[in-house]
Amino acid sequence: MKLGQVASAARDIFSARLVYGEPVERDGVVVIPAAAVFGGGGGGADDTGALPVREGAGFGVLARPAGAFVVRAGSVTWVPAVDVTRLGLAAALTVVALAKILAKRTKA
Repeated sequence: MKLGQVASAARDIFSARLVYGEPVERDGVVVIPAAAVFGGGGGGADDTGALPVREGAGFGVLARPAGAFVVRAGSVTWVPAVDVTRLGLAAALTVVALAKILAKRTKA
């Protein structure tokens, strides 16, 4: 695959379809899932004209659920996704920080 083909494929991948899922309708309520998407890439080529031609490219994508738009009775609301892992990590870091603060206070 040539460098230009990889760049074209990346443009096709990084689109709104990657962020918003297909709407789901049930009992008059429409849910449109959404994700937070981060990506990047790079590439290069040796243009000296020497054989073999050397070129390469790469890219990556990270996507996490962000929430969903809920359409009900003519109004739209945003329902954020709850990341239990992130909440647990935040709680653990808070406990460690409080333990360090309390340990310093008892020594003083």
